[in-house]
Amino acid sequence: MLISFFDANGIVHKEFVPPGHTVNQQFYLKVLKRLRHSVRKKRPEMWGSGDWFLHHDNAPAHTALSLQQFLVENNMTVIPHPPYSPNLAPCSFFLFPHMKGQTKGNLFVDVSKVKKKTLEGLNDISREEFQKCFQQ
Repeated sequence: MLISFFDANGIVHKEFVPPGHTVNQQFYLKVLKRLRHSVRKKRPEMWGSGDWFLHHDNAPAHTALSLQQFLVENNMTVIPHPPYSPNLAPCSFFLFPHMKGQTKGNLFVDVSKVKKKTLEGLNDISREEFQKCFQQ
């Protein structure tokens, strides 16, 4: 499983979930800590101004009390996501279809090749395509 965070300028943070791990609240909390580091490094102007927002769906790992406390303590503004509304999630209407197009019709012998092709697909998305996504 790939976890990725992006904005109108491109990918901010991405990581694969290690085999055998579950994305629960403890795991996702660690991901958010790494995301904060990535924002600080890749988007210093947004980090400095605090002018960045997080949008994730309503998965249990995202709505857990411990996670909500972390978000508040770290001044991370979350854009609410209406339940049962996948058409509002940029991952659903933009990122996933793009990545599926990159891997469709390929036969993969092992997971490392899937990961490699997936990352190639992410890297092939232009800044203009990300900006168009957010305009939509």
